[in-house]
Amino acid sequence: MNVAVLASGTGTNLQALLDQVHGSDGVRIVAVASDNPSAVALARAEDASVATASFPASEYPGRADRDRAIGDWLLSHGTELVVLAGYLQLLSKDFLARFAGKVINVHPALLPAFPGLHAVEQALAYGVKVFGVTVHFVDEGVDTGPVILQRAVAIPEARSEQDVMEHLRPLEHQLLPEAVRLIAAGAVRVDPDNPRRVLIER
Repeated sequence: MNVAVLASGTGTNLQALLDQVHGSDGVRIVAVASDNPSAVALARAEDASVATASFPASEYPGRADRDRAIGDWLLSHGTELVVLAGYLQLLSKDFLARFAGKVINVHPALLPAFPGLHAVEQALAYGVKVFGVTVHFVDEGVDTGPVILQRAVAIPEARSEQDVMEHLRPLEHQLLPEAVRLIAAGAVRVDPDNPRRVLIER
């Protein structure tokens, strides 16, 4: 399966994909794109000889135009699955339609709790004792797509985002490659009786 990654920042989840599934398990990372031309993720991809491109908002009349350009570029590289790995932009309806059922995201919370930006800060403000990571399909809502994988960790003494992310990053780096591996193996499907439920056949 040809996989493309969209990332806005340092790309640690991209690195986990490059280290754990790229070139194995029937997975190949073929393209990495960013809204941020300075994203460290692009350098990580270049180091792995993966095609890169940046699509800054300032170069397009609107989000739909930029997403169309991103989609065209991804398809030109044979993309079959799009992974959002710290991509901080919402995707347009048309982009999601072009890659229907083929876009996944990793989120630093146990959805449906604490969707959107600043999820860890939201959880800390709420006073939760258990945090977690979700990998889910992307739909037109904000972190509302069907859940593929989740893992929780108790951090009762957490006081800061840094405290929490020290525990969550290793979970992200495990779950995202696992989800990609399962999808590439054809082991992930939506329950025909409940489109909210994702079935895993290991």
